[in-house]
Formats: sequence, C-alpha cells, structure tokens
Amino acid sequence: MEQVVIMGAGPAGISAALYVKRAGLDPLVFNHGIGALAKAEKIENYYGLERPLSGQELFDRGIAQAKALGIRIIDTEVLEISGFDTFEIKTTAGTFEAVSVILASGSTRKSPRIKGLKELEGRGVSYCAICDAFFYRRKPVGVLGNSDYALHEARILSQTGAEVTVFTNGMEPDFSSDCEFPLVTAKAVSVEGNEVVTGILTEDKSDPYPIEGLFVALGTAGSTEIARQMGAELTEKSDIRVNELMESTIPGIFAAGDCTGGLLQVAKAVHDGAQAGLTAAKYVRNQKKA
Repeated sequence: MEQVVIMGAGPAGISAALYVKRAGLDPLVFNHGIGALAKAEKIENYYGLERPLSGQELFDRGIAQAKALGIRIIDTEVLEISGFDTFEIKTTAGTFEAVSVILASGSTRKSPRIKGLKELEGRGVSYCAICDAFFYRRKPVGVLGNSDYALHEARILSQTGAEVTVFTNGMEPDFSSDCEFPLVTAKAVSVEGNEVVTGILTEDKSDPYPIEGLFVALGTAGSTEIARQMGAELTEKSDIRVNELMESTIPGIFAAGDCTGGLLQVAKAVHDGAQAGLTAAKYVRNQKKA
C-alpha cells in the first residue's frame, strides 16, 4: 500500500511530493500533463528566476527535480477514488491503494457552451455519475465526453440499468478500450427541456436524442470532480474546501493549488503543496501509531 499518493505533477503536486519525501516517506505522483501552466508563456514573478521561464520549462524542471530525489512519477489518468480510512485509486494504469491522497491537479474545467446546459444543471445535467446514478436507473441518459473519464462514467451509469449513449460533442473518440455504448460524434447544439432534461440536439439530426439525464465528463477527472465523487465538501465556487492545513472534509484527503481557489498563482500552489505534504506525512505517521 502506498503511503501518500499525489494526483497532479504541477507546482502544487511536486511541492507536496518534495515535502513528503523530506519527511522520510515515499510519495507516488500521478502525472496527466501540464494543465493550466501550459498557458503561461512567460513567468517572471516567481522567486529565484534570473530570467523568465515558460510554464512548460517550469513544469519540466519540477519533474526533473522530483526524479533526481528518487520520487516515483507515473504518467496516468485518475478515474475514481473511493474508500475511507484507506483509499482505492482507479487509474488508466491500474488500481492503487493508499493511506492518504493529495489532490493537486488544478482547478475544475469550464463547462462547454451548449445552449440549455447551464440552465438545466441540477435538473438532469450532472457532473458526477457516482453521486447521481441512482436517480437514473433504467432511464435513458447521455454522457458528454470523448475520453476514458467519460467511458468510466458511462460504465458506472450502466450498472444501475441506465440506457447510456456517449456524445463526444464533435471530438474524436479517445478511449483506451472499446466503447460498448452507442456513440454519437456529432457536435451538440442544445440540451432540451424546460423544468427537466428531455433530450439533447446534435448537428446530425433534426430531432433531439431522448434522454432524461446528461452527465458531463469532458477531458479528464480533475481534483474537484474526484472530490465531488467522494463526497468532500466544496465551496460556493466549486473549489475544494480545505482548512489552513490543506485538509479536506474527508480525513486522509488533502488538496492543494488551484483546486482550492484563491490566488491562482505558482507561488500559492507551491505553498499549498508544501503544507499539504507536511500534513499528509503527519497523518500517515499518526495512522501507523493508531
């Protein structure tokens, strides 16, 4: 069993890993790409830089620093985390068990601009299959996405007997395994319905596909999506709620960086990661004593 698993290899995640390592534990970092840091063409306002660095350069330096210290980094996508006391982490590279987890993979994604999507949130539009699948058992539902995360959500829904169709919204399917569900690749035009979702209209036909629920699972599962799946408390802005020690409302689950809101800067992410790493290390030691 892993001691500390860290979801995310950006400034928050790598900072957390460094502090866990210095505390004498052996962290495992899951890396699924650079994230929002890729948008930083030039970083000049971070301590110790004698010349501006791009976000990619800073990201690469962090990875190299961690590897130089013997920190293990696996390139994989986290699909689901479950459990209490100890945690099971399902990824595209397999399933792992851990005493504690630090969520540090950036802020939640923006919803796609599809007519009716925002208006019908909570009335048929959902962002968490584990949370809401029960309400759609044996009903026709759609999953909006084109990656392994979408396929994972579709499979959770199918376990309740839901009739699942996957809508890729005009994107090419990018699944690592066969999709066993009906697949619609046309771009979505609108989510139909007044009080509740009744269908989704796409560019390939004049009539909406009849569905009673639409689960948005675009891209990968970010820290906020994972926290929501687990039942951790979120803020009004859908950030993960943490205290000053970066503890979430679930014991053993910590969060750091953009997913906790506030100042979306590298300096803040590094601070959050350092604190989360220290707190997680202390948590693991206390669990061992118990």
